[in-house]
Amino acid sequence: MEHHGNVFLTNLAIVLCVAAVTTVVFQRLRQPVVLGYILAGLLVGPHVPFPLVADDETIRGLSELGVILLLFTIGLEFTIEKLLRVGAAAAIVAAVEVSIQIILGDLAGRIFGWSARESLFAGAVVAISSTTIIAKAFAELRIGGRLRELVLSILIVEDLIAILLLAALTTLSAGGLSAAQLGITAGRLGLFLACVAAAGLLIIPRLVRAILKLDRPETTAVASVGICFAFALLAQRFGYSVALGAFLAGTLVAESQHGAAIEHLLQPVRDLFAAVFFVSVGMLIDPGLVRQHWAAILALSAVVIAGKTVGVSIPAFLTGAGVRTSVAASMSLAQIGEFSFIIAAVGTSTGIVPDFFYPVAVSVSALTTLTTPWMIRASGPAAAWVDRKLPHALQTFVVLYASWIDGLRAPGPRRTRAQRLVRLLLLDAALLTAVVVLCARFFPEVIVWLRSRGGLGAGAAEVIALAAAIALAAPFLVGIVRLVGALALSLATQVLPAGAPGKVDLAAAPRRALVVALQLAAAVALGLPLFAVARAFLPLAPTLALFAAAFVFLGIRLWLSVTQLQGHVRAGAQVLAAAFSQARGASAAGSGKLELEIGKVLPGLGSPVRFTLSQGSPAVGRTLASLNLRGTTGATVLAIARAGEEVLVPTGHELLRVDDVLALAGTAEAVEAARALLSGRNLVIDASDPASAGN
Repeated sequence: MEHHGNVFLTNLAIVLCVAAVTTVVFQRLRQPVVLGYILAGLLVGPHVPFPLVADDETIRGLSELGVILLLFTIGLEFTIEKLLRVGAAAAIVAAVEVSIQIILGDLAGRIFGWSARESLFAGAVVAISSTTIIAKAFAELRIGGRLRELVLSILIVEDLIAILLLAALTTLSAGGLSAAQLGITAGRLGLFLACVAAAGLLIIPRLVRAILKLDRPETTAVASVGICFAFALLAQRFGYSVALGAFLAGTLVAESQHGAAIEHLLQPVRDLFAAVFFVSVGMLIDPGLVRQHWAAILALSAVVIAGKTVGVSIPAFLTGAGVRTSVAASMSLAQIGEFSFIIAAVGTSTGIVPDFFYPVAVSVSALTTLTTPWMIRASGPAAAWVDRKLPHALQTFVVLYASWIDGLRAPGPRRTRAQRLVRLLLLDAALLTAVVVLCARFFPEVIVWLRSRGGLGAGAAEVIALAAAIALAAPFLVGIVRLVGALALSLATQVLPAGAPGKVDLAAAPRRALVVALQLAAAVALGLPLFAVARAFLPLAPTLALFAAAFVFLGIRLWLSVTQLQGHVRAGAQVLAAAFSQARGASAAGSGKLELEIGKVLPGLGSPVRFTLSQGSPAVGRTLASLNLRGTTGATVLAIARAGEEVLVPTGHELLRVDDVLALAGTAEAVEAARALLSGRNLVIDASDPASAGN
């Protein structure tokens, strides 16, 4: 017993001392300390000739404590109400992103000559980002606000998807992929979450408030950690991740409304064990295997970085996050972590994938972990670059689209109908998936039956079986198309109502653009997950061609509607410039009525707000491009009214002058940020901009 204690103490001392030295060096070099932890793990691991070597089993056990405590403190930031508020958008983004990663990882595996099952495991490995790595990077870079909320919400949904992936891959390793068994697993997971949340809400918040009344910090800390590990153990007993249980415990404790105080108490302990986690990741890196399989490691790392950047930014924008936040979120999620290790371990332990697969997954995780801090720091300039390179018509559209989605979040009379359409849409999508899976499963048997009973040739039997499968799937596919159209029109009419019968519909152009954008959003949210599922059962080429054709068609329609919208915006800008020219010199506080009237006459312009540049404004003498107004704040300038001149929908090269009256458009948050930037107030524009969040 004493010998075991000495071994444990020796390993802990080695890890912490080496980690302390490397992190001090990295701090002096102004580099993320996470990189120092990984380097420490590489040095004390078994694969590098270094005088000090730690036992990887001991350190791995300690690192699991770090994951549990980290997920618990993340849960402290999310009450049930906040999770429900951001859950829909996060679920869409996570589902699309994971689908894209599975498809790309699968294709990468095929390129390297791996089998279908090996390629499927490769897709699953590159699909799930690391909550631990991102949370640590965000803490170091002091990133919060909307970006942190969106990214952590996506990570939570990803972890739930990872549980379903593990169930599917475990079933695959046992002999075959069963859609029914996967559905049962999803149902069990939903039931577990519902029961734990319901029971926990009755007990945990009251218990925490009672403990806090004792006013003993050490009692509060011990009780909170006890609740954390109790829920982690409960989740493990039901076959789920300990991280999921810890996160649930954190959300339930947060319902006591004292989550921030408890998080402050636990921060030192959390940081200590989180450091051990990153050291354990570094210990898994084998330089020899990295040299041997460098091509696969680089290819899968490229899939992670490029795939997640595209796979998050597009659906995040379509759900209303805006260009800047969408790009920042996508670049923040460009790495893999702990769930990827588990998925790779399932494959190697069952013999589905070769032994080199696990160290390849670890190396990809380590490489993408190294790039994560720089990706987060570069996301601000990258978002500004993307915004600058967009066509002018599309630049205006993305700002107005964000304001329209912002309007959709407000309760409206059509909300109930939209919710009913969403339920019907999900039902049709589930039924279509079931039909595709069943048809693919029984397709060979049907061909054999047609040939034996009907006396048909092989070609004729295949044609008849394929026609029957299409006939079975067609009603659900048609239903999905019709429901998507009805849902998009219902939502667009809610935020941009039609005018009175017999009168000119002034909201027609923006409503048309919003309808097409919502149809594209629905196609992305439903189509890519359906494609990822169908990919496992249908031939790649025709399935890919069908989905690509649908996205190209909607993309062309969106571009045409955006160009038509530009005429509506230009007409609105002319009215705004004329009205603001007449109101020059009037108090800005009294312009609300004028702006409201203009919004009624020309709807869809994002509630334009008047702003006059004063002599002391830092924007005077600068261009809109140099200010990067739209890229920094998310707002745009629709028109500029100045003495004897009106500038409609100005380009980025327009020089701003004293007493210019700007018509600002965008979401309320974006417009307020633009006013702060133009007036020179010391206001943090948005913590989602890593460039301004600090290093």
